[in-house]
Amino acid sequence: MRFGVIGTGTVGRTLAEKLVELGHEVTLGSRTKDNAAANDWADRAGPYGHAGTFAEAAEFGEVVLNATSGTVSLQALEAAGAERLAGKVLIDVSNPLVFSATGELSLEPVNTDSVGEQIQRAYPETFVVKALNTVTAPVMVDPARIPGEHNLFIAGEDVEAKAKVRAVLEEFGWPAGAIIDLGGIEAARGMEMMMPFWISMMRHLGHADFNYSIRTAN
Repeated sequence: MRFGVIGTGTVGRTLAEKLVELGHEVTLGSRTKDNAAANDWADRAGPYGHAGTFAEAAEFGEVVLNATSGTVSLQALEAAGAERLAGKVLIDVSNPLVFSATGELSLEPVNTDSVGEQIQRAYPETFVVKALNTVTAPVMVDPARIPGEHNLFIAGEDVEAKAKVRAVLEEFGWPAGAIIDLGGIEAARGMEMMMPFWISMMRHLGHADFNYSIRTAN
């Protein structure tokens, strides 16, 4: 498949690298064509990896991944263009983390809204699926870094879109039974609100190689 990845940070490059490794073709998009991180990645990625603008990545991808910070995701996707996202599955990996000058963490939006919902409202012709935002980038594409059974969550309005995202996640190595469908895109609120706890746990452990494991009585 062809994928467009919006965002050239650690998450975007990690996802793009894994997709190329799996044999997919990827355009890694940034605000400008002269982005050093994107061009360096493309130089190392081989013939299946390309660098481009947000708009070029969105145009190229059959599936688009939003790997930007949640506080700027709407602006990045506006630059990508609604017409280039229409009819496509968009995997929203973002988290709306806001750090104060003293390092205190908050979310914007939070509680009554989420970035996932904001994107779906702004792009009603795009099939938005929230996924992968509750783990660190290396675990996103290599869940075996963490031993034992642990879970990943997805949320979105369209059943077929979620099935397509599940297939991508299984390619990344996530067992089908480990992926929990939380329902519609409103569930993105809870997924994003997990992140302050995730940050606290990372600080407690001193590393990011951990995840949630959901246990039930039956």
